[in-house]
Amino acid sequence: QVQLVESGGGLVQAGGSLRLSCAASGRTFSRNAMGWFRQGPGKEREFVAAINWSGGSMYYADSVKGRFTISRDNAKNRMYLQMNSLKPEDTAVYYCAAESGRYYYTGLDYNYDYWGQGTQVTVSS
Repeated sequence: QVQLVESGGGLVQAGGSLRLSCAASGRTFSRNAMGWFRQGPGKEREFVAAINWSGGSMYYADSVKGRFTISRDNAKNRMYLQMNSLKPEDTAVYYCAAESGRYYYTGLDYNYDYWGQGTQVTVSS
């Protein structure tokens, strides 16, 4: 059974940092693009960051550019999201996702085939 499991969420003050992890099991995603999405309270799910299979290319939403860094470790079948200078508007459930090998990287949620259950990030002002 293929699973993506996020961890590392929590409560942090504005200006603080968190590092999210996404652990994949059941298959390897070393040849697949992966990404992070988030859904804030009362909001639709939105794209945060994406990374190609090798980790050599990254793509960010304007709202997080310069503050968040996406990375991956294919040997460990893991992906990460380092979040710095967090703002209250970053409060959301964060989801990791993987696609099936069709895209170099993608910011469109419907292009992803596998999803984690989400981890809550709350940023207090």
